[in-house]
Amino acid sequence: MTRPLSAAQLDRYLARVKYDGPRVANLSLLRALHRAHLLAIPYENLDIHLGLAVSLDPEAMFTKLVDERRGGWCFEMNGLFGRVLETLGFTVRYMSGAVGRARTGWRAQGNHLVLLVTLDRPWIADVGFGDGFLTPLPLEVGSYRQDFLQYRVSKDGPRWRVDSHVYGGADGFDFTTTGRSLGDFAQQCLELQTSPDSPFVQTTVCERFESNGLVMLRSATLREVRVDGVRTSVVESAAEFDQVLRQRFDLAIPGIEAIWPRVWQRHLDWQASVTAPAEAPPAQPHPVPR
Repeated sequence: MTRPLSAAQLDRYLARVKYDGPRVANLSLLRALHRAHLLAIPYENLDIHLGLAVSLDPEAMFTKLVDERRGGWCFEMNGLFGRVLETLGFTVRYMSGAVGRARTGWRAQGNHLVLLVTLDRPWIADVGFGDGFLTPLPLEVGSYRQDFLQYRVSKDGPRWRVDSHVYGGADGFDFTTTGRSLGDFAQQCLELQTSPDSPFVQTTVCERFESNGLVMLRSATLREVRVDGVRTSVVESAAEFDQVLRQRFDLAIPGIEAIWPRVWQRHLDWQASVTAPAEAPPAQPHPVPR
């Protein structure tokens, strides 16, 4: 268990996610906070591209996501959310998940942090999957619908799996229910933000739930998912990139224009790969970081 938030910190977090309701540790509060967090705080990996280290320190997570009004990736988003829940009296377990195990095998283990919250039954809480599920899923085999998005929970031996909706950047993740500490993710946290092979290093990503769907920005491609379909457009300048971050993700980041040339080049490289002639060697897929 991480050190609880102070009363002032808890108030600042709840203001950040625009929650002002009861603070009784029950399923209603868990669902409300999970949804509020995802509507207010975007999933993003921009610090990596700005040359800034991403820390597992709980105080650094709080300062960045709450006081500096930034977003984060799974270690930060679920690290902060787990700490909030524990402060409010929930029983929370930190678990080691894997995204993309089919591609990378056991190297994927620990590249995702998942939370398990025990109430009337165990609930999977995850505000760090970007375009995942808006409210917690029960740790029970079955299919679950949230608005127009469909999810599935399955089990194979000791491993559980969550299959995300069809519009997601990744198809899902698997995990075991063994308890972990934040420190157990240190090696993956370092590797994912420094290795040239890491999709987090290769591609910028911002994702956020909205009241009527999802908005996702990967490199220069803006994708909006709604009940009536998907709309895709291309961001074509540094000024537009900054504007989209501000207006769609509530991110005002000093110096963000400096990364635009690399963002645009990555978009051009990906565009060339998906339009390559059929006789050319197969291109690498556009990486989808979590």
